[in-house]
Amino acid sequence: MARPLRIEYEGALYHVTARGNERGKIFFTKMDYRKFKEYLADAQTKYGFVIHCYVLMTTHYHILIETPDKNLSKIMHHLNSSYTTYINIKRKRSGHLFQGRYKAILVDRDSYLLELSRYMHLNPVRAKMVERPEAYPYSSYDAYISGNDELVTVIPVLSILSPNVVAARQKYRSFVESALNVEMESPLKSVYGGMILGSSSFIKDTLAQIEDEMLNREETSHRKALQASQGGDDIISIVCERHEVTLVDLLSTDRNDLRKMCIYLMKRFAALTNRRIGELLGGMSGFAVAKAYQRIVMDLKTDISLREEMRWFENKMSRVKG
Repeated sequence: MARPLRIEYEGALYHVTARGNERGKIFFTKMDYRKFKEYLADAQTKYGFVIHCYVLMTTHYHILIETPDKNLSKIMHHLNSSYTTYINIKRKRSGHLFQGRYKAILVDRDSYLLELSRYMHLNPVRAKMVERPEAYPYSSYDAYISGNDELVTVIPVLSILSPNVVAARQKYRSFVESALNVEMESPLKSVYGGMILGSSSFIKDTLAQIEDEMLNREETSHRKALQASQGGDDIISIVCERHEVTLVDLLSTDRNDLRKMCIYLMKRFAALTNRRIGELLGGMSGFAVAKAYQRIVMDLKTDISLREEMRWFENKMSRVKG
């Protein structure tokens, strides 16, 4: 069975979520929400982590958590096992409360901290549980607009909007409310390899911290994407530089040879879909990308100079640790 990797390092920021077993409830009464927050506070005291925001839904929860120490697994084991024991005793039940392991996505704070906090705080509104986020009592939104939640550290998010806390609270409210009644795309749709949310450089830096032994295990989920060492834009830049052409030249109709090289290298090193490759190469269709890839694979069987050229690129883009 595929298992997600756990990347842990000092100062890491994660979006963590856990869902009820068989999509069942994990919170049954108001006391349950309070008890969960007590376990969160206990875990904070014991492990010294930072909560940037949270939302506790009926069947699942979301927490944006920063770990000054490399200890996310210990934190989550303490939290989920403590709460499960509480629920099992209270409701005279046994077995698993949560559906499998928690899910942790490593987040690039520079690119997604503010946006992800808004998306989380609007979760109850999207679920039509309330009309406005401040009406939902089991999230950290109130901490942002009025400061009433000792669990949460709001300054890192608010300081993005203004150095003045009062002004930042007002701007944050406006920022969140600007998305009310608007169909927003989840920032989590941009997650790379099932576990990293961030810019290309952030993804590369994160991948460099993963041991090859872990990446090569068959049971590692999203293994192919995580093994990828380059982004599509990077590959295009390398091909242009190698052949001393501009992007406009590469996308022109008379440089089909270079586009085929890009397609092959993107399939080999970037784990991109045909559709995404086509978008990067000026709007080629997914079908055209697939056909071009098939052609260059066939050409590589007979064209020695092309094989040597691809070997140069492969050496250039081989994954380098550190």
